[in-house]
Amino acid sequence: MRWNWTLKSRNGNHRNGHNSNGHDLNSVSGDACPDFLCVGAQKAGTSWLYRQLEPHPDFWMPPVKELHYLDKLTRTKQFDGPRCGDKRDASFLDGMQNLRGRFYLDLDSYGRLFQHKGACLSGDISPAYSTLNDEIIERVVNRFPTLKVVFLARDPVERAWSQLSMGVRLGMIKKFDATDPEEVICNLLNPGVLVRSHPSKIVARWKRYVRPENFRVYFFDDLKEKPAELRQSILRFLGGDPEKPTSFGSRQRCATVWLNFSNMN
Repeated sequence: MRWNWTLKSRNGNHRNGHNSNGHDLNSVSGDACPDFLCVGAQKAGTSWLYRQLEPHPDFWMPPVKELHYLDKLTRTKQFDGPRCGDKRDASFLDGMQNLRGRFYLDLDSYGRLFQHKGACLSGDISPAYSTLNDEIIERVVNRFPTLKVVFLARDPVERAWSQLSMGVRLGMIKKFDATDPEEVICNLLNPGVLVRSHPSKIVARWKRYVRPENFRVYFFDDLKEKPAELRQSILRFLGGDPEKPTSFGSRQRCATVWLNFSNMN
């Protein structure tokens, strides 16, 4: 059964869906909402992206990188505590816990999670959103019509191998003989790996509903070869200023653009 969502009118006092600070308005004035989603790919630099946005003064990022609300709904995992006793973080996490008990897609409440961003930009970086079906994508984009969407693409074979390596390392996949073609192929055909291994299909599915100007594909190769330029490009697309100095809080964060690349492989 398809759900129909009542859309709120956009604020007529702001042209082109932007406020006086240049930030997108996804609904009526004062309506909390995510400004963007990063929908993958898994093992393509999404953790790096979160670490670039989290300390940037133009962004207020959720206290956890992957919310998984749109793909797991009530199965959203338990989260760690808030950052440094931050009351906004505590409120955000309470909101996520409340959403866990609902057996339907509550996009209004999901949007209100981002009320703590104030005048900043905020979004949800969950690479599993690359697996969302058309119906969910359509509902999300209808509810947040100026939502920006980022997809980080990586060579499909390299990405799949990195996913398998992570799965073995975390004990999610049984260790296998990497020199045995049959075992390798068997693991590559795992549904959880296969569904994430067709970037062109993922991009096409999202582009059916997201406005062309609000969708961008970036490449893992650029993260390896020119991370500073990639960072600048993504920040500008999302509405941030790449020239602003990054402010680091008391929690240990990255000090350079190129961060923990070894953890992505």
